[in-house]
Amino acid sequence: MKKRLFITGLSGFVGQHIQSRLKADASEWALLPVAARYDLAEPGTLDGLWPEMPDAVIHLAGQTFVPEAFRDPARTLTINLLGTLNLLQALKSRGFKGTFLYVSSGDVYGQVTESHLPITELQPPCPRNPYAVSKLSAEFLSLQWGLSEGWPVLVARPFNHIGTGQKDSFVIASAARQINRIKQGLQAPQLEVGDIDVTRDFLDVGDVVSAYLALLEKGTPGQVYNICSGREQSIRSLIEQLGDLAQVDMQLIQDPARLRRADQRRVCGSSAKLAQTTGWTPEITTQQSLRAILSDWEKRVKEE
Repeated sequence: MKKRLFITGLSGFVGQHIQSRLKADASEWALLPVAARYDLAEPGTLDGLWPEMPDAVIHLAGQTFVPEAFRDPARTLTINLLGTLNLLQALKSRGFKGTFLYVSSGDVYGQVTESHLPITELQPPCPRNPYAVSKLSAEFLSLQWGLSEGWPVLVARPFNHIGTGQKDSFVIASAARQINRIKQGLQAPQLEVGDIDVTRDFLDVGDVVSAYLALLEKGTPGQVYNICSGREQSIRSLIEQLGDLAQVDMQLIQDPARLRRADQRRVCGSSAKLAQTTGWTPEITTQQSLRAILSDWEKRVKEE
């Protein structure tokens, strides 16, 4: 008998990858269908959401775009913090006692000095944008709920992830889209970029999904886990690899509108705690990710 899993944010980038994984794999989890349209910011829409109670919940839904959080911090907090509260209250009112995995973000750490890299879970969070504040607040709320209600609650802090189906508001997806537009003669051989001489810890979305499922199975309740590759790579190097794979010559042009404030120069996380607890390790190489992303955008650009 499969265990029942409910996931918020199924239509998003990661949600779609979890859906396809659970359909393809002989997983122990059966994905509960969404019984009705709902909005986490509107508690009334959550009433009839679970005809049968899930054994576990992965809370993925949220406002995830940092520039949008600066534009409208109140909406970001409403969705990410109050939306989480509304979900927890709705689950409690239905008698939920299962595992609750809150998906936060490595962004909660904020500015970390290079001497403290790679970032472990012992690094004190210091959020530098409203998005990160909303995620850290919802972490604390979820963990408090676990203590008060006796639920097994876990927190995941994924770092940057890449893969097929990502919106082009994210840097690698944007580069792959533009490269395909250049290749298809729809754009001059110039790529508009932001600050690409920063490093980030990139992980393929497939490995992120594996980590979430590993945490449901083997994670320790009440604990926070980084989900990352443990390698830092410059954005410039990934964009150059995309260009090489696509065999496209291009000039990189910095667009001031793409520059972000409060940016960290180097990011590298440690996933040692996750690996020790669950045995998880990344399996998808950067080259595999970039090939899949280029192929995905080739199709999407043709359909634009």
